[in-house]
Amino acid sequence: MDWSIRLLACLVGILPMGSFVRTKRDTAGNLLNTEAHSAPAQRWSMQVPAEVSAAAGEAAVLPCTFTHPHRHYDGPLTAIWRAGEAYAGPQVFRCAAARGSELCQTALSLHGRFRLLGNPRRNDLSLRVERLALADDGRYFCRVEFAGDVHDRYESRHGIRLHVSAAPRIVNLSVLPGPAHAFRALCTAEGEPPPALDWSGPALGNGSAAVPSPGQGHGHQVTAELSALAHDGRYTCTASNSLGRAEASVYLFRFHGASAAPALALPLCALGLKALLLLGVLAARAAARRRLEHLVAPDTPPRPQAQESNYENLSQMRPRDLPAATCVP
Repeated sequence: MDWSIRLLACLVGILPMGSFVRTKRDTAGNLLNTEAHSAPAQRWSMQVPAEVSAAAGEAAVLPCTFTHPHRHYDGPLTAIWRAGEAYAGPQVFRCAAARGSELCQTALSLHGRFRLLGNPRRNDLSLRVERLALADDGRYFCRVEFAGDVHDRYESRHGIRLHVSAAPRIVNLSVLPGPAHAFRALCTAEGEPPPALDWSGPALGNGSAAVPSPGQGHGHQVTAELSALAHDGRYTCTASNSLGRAEASVYLFRFHGASAAPALALPLCALGLKALLLLGVLAARAAARRRLEHLVAPDTPPRPQAQESNYENLSQMRPRDLPAATCVP
C-alpha cells in the first residue's frame, strides 16, 4: 500500500464524523499537502432547564442559551419570550439589537417586570422576572430571530416550567341566603400548594373540614361552602398549606319571630331616648351660641329718627307770607 494512502487512512481515522480530506498532487503524482475541512458542527438548538421554582414576591431567572449554524453572525437580531404556548403564546418580552451592536433595546416588557440578563450576541437569552405573582406560574419559551443577510429563527419547543409558590391568602368570604330562610357561607382562598380550608363556629367545633364546592376551584384558588349556618355567632374560615396559614371571620345574627320582639323593642327604646337627648343637647347649644353672640356684639348708638320741626320751613317762607304786625293801642 502506498504511504500516501496509509496517511490518508490515518487522517480519516482521527477526523470527526462529517469531515473530509482534500489532497493535492503534482504532475508526477507526488503528494503535496493535505487540508482537513470539517462540516459545520453547530446547528440550531436551545438549552433550557425543565423547571425553575421561586416564591411569590421574589424574583426568578429563566436561563436560555442557544447555538446556530451561522458563524460570526453580527446582523440584526430579535430576542423574544412567550408565555403559555410555543410559537403562538402571548409575548411577555421582546428586544432588538442593530447590526454589530451588543445592546438589545427593550421593545416590550409586560408590566415592566421582565428584564434580559443574557447577551444575545453571546448566544444567551436568559430572562429575569421581578415581583413574582401566582399568575406568573406557567411555561415560558425563548426565541431568537436573525434578519438582514440571514433570515433564520429558532424557538424552544418545550420551554421552561416556572413554578411559583405562595402562602395562603383568603380572597373572599361571604354569607348568602339559602332555601327556607337559611343562610350559607362561601370561602375562597388562593395559594401554592393549593390550601386546605377549614371552618369553625357555633356547633361546628374547631377544625371542621370544609367540603370544596364543585366547579369552584380555579388555578391556585380553592372555594369551600358551609351549606347551613344553623346558629348565630362567629364563623371562621382557615386556609393552610405547607408555607403558612390565613383566616377570616364572618358574623351572623338573626331575629327569631315574635319571641324577639321584646329584645328588639329594648334597643329601639334606648335608641329613641338617645335621639331625644341628642336633640336637647343640640337645642341648648344653639341657644347658648345665640346668647354669646348677643353679649359680644359691639354697642352701636341708635340711628337718629327723623322728627318733624315747626321751624324747618321758616327759611323757605316768603316775606308776604309772614303775618303783618298789628299795633294794638
